[in-house]
Amino acid sequence: MSFLPVANSIGRITIDLMGCTASAGSLAADLIESDRKLVRRENMQIGVYGSGYLATVISACLADFGTPVCCCHADGSRIMEVAKGNIPFFEKNLQEVIRRNVRSGRLVYSSDPEELARRTQVIFLAEDSPNGLEEIVVRLAAGAVGRFQVLSIVTPVRVGSTTVIEKKLKEKALKSLLVCQPMFFTNGCAVEDFNWPDRIILGTGSSEAVSSLKQIFHPLVMRGVPVLVTNYETAELAREATTAFVATKISFINEIASLCEHVNADAVSLSLALGLDKKIAPRCLQPGAGMGGIFAESDMESLTGLAKENRVDLKVLNAAREVNLDLANRLMQKVAFALDTVKNKDVGILGLAFKPNTNSVAGSASVQLAQNLLAGGARVRAYDPVAIPEARLQLNGTVKYCESAYGVAEGVDALIVATGWPEFRTLDFAKILHLLKRPIIFDTKNLLDSSRLRAMGFQYMGMGRPS
Repeated sequence: MSFLPVANSIGRITIDLMGCTASAGSLAADLIESDRKLVRRENMQIGVYGSGYLATVISACLADFGTPVCCCHADGSRIMEVAKGNIPFFEKNLQEVIRRNVRSGRLVYSSDPEELARRTQVIFLAEDSPNGLEEIVVRLAAGAVGRFQVLSIVTPVRVGSTTVIEKKLKEKALKSLLVCQPMFFTNGCAVEDFNWPDRIILGTGSSEAVSSLKQIFHPLVMRGVPVLVTNYETAELAREATTAFVATKISFINEIASLCEHVNADAVSLSLALGLDKKIAPRCLQPGAGMGGIFAESDMESLTGLAKENRVDLKVLNAAREVNLDLANRLMQKVAFALDTVKNKDVGILGLAFKPNTNSVAGSASVQLAQNLLAGGARVRAYDPVAIPEARLQLNGTVKYCESAYGVAEGVDALIVATGWPEFRTLDFAKILHLLKRPIIFDTKNLLDSSRLRAMGFQYMGMGRPS
């Protein structure tokens, strides 16, 4: 099988999806020359506007490059909480990165957008929601008072949004350069994703904006991370299409895992066999995984809406979403079958976050499973290392929360490992065996050693694995 080339190389490291070549007077040549000029710029001031998940991660990680960064938001109370280290979410290693850079003076916080606009050459718009984005872009562009300024939009926006904002700037005779720059973070891995991205996508027609951002991301560019330069719409669509494709991949392996249970096949071995195919790859091909997180559903909803507006039927995406949403129902059926009924049964759930190393329960199959069990008449108790406060908001006190996995196991008819926290692998299962009313374990992430647990006397049930 062969693939046609879809991009031309610019220099050593930049791929330009608009098809430019490095001939004299071309955009590529301009980029190279602009890079040389910008390398001579010292002390480039960088700003990040926002106070939520994206802004907190991006400002801290940019500062970790050794560059002074100001994180700003007009709501002084919100930004002050972040400045004090009171981050309203859990993200692996992020607290340490923030503390390190605040101590060094590289990371500062402000509630004055006008001052941010006057002092910075590049500002990343990184609000978690696009609400009010146009207004803040205009406000920051007006504050630049004619100076060189790049405004990079990281906030998830619908396709066409950046073009609309650019027209607004032109109507007001504002000269700031716009870039649509989607960043692809996975909850629990955001710091790693920032420092080891698969690619950097820059949607813009400005060579100077590209050069400025390449300078900021110099540590990544020099490491060989591809830089893809394209138009606004392609960059905007890249985020939603990526989410949709991952959802499709996850849903596919979960459907195949269901088939495996009927034909005595092992979905874990099967996913390894599929993942070793270079056309497929192993990431996001684990049976039992779910598609969740604070942006996943909104990305897919936005893409679905865009398709409807343009009278395009995204059958594959719609089917993938349906399979993804049905995961908790499948788990409920497995539990009900093993217990005959869940009514008046005590069920323990280990893990409430949609994945490990995050406190996000957005799209969590574990939370949905708890709701299904409660609706079926079960009594549910649960433990999660960090996600209990978030889960309380959705489960409304209907679940008994425990301080440890052993507290969850005590006296229950079945124990469900619902989130793949590594600490669950190292539990004392001999102790758990004596705590359980019935020695039944549902391992929805195929996290545990099935042979060992069965040898100990557990009735072990994984996802897509032989009984």
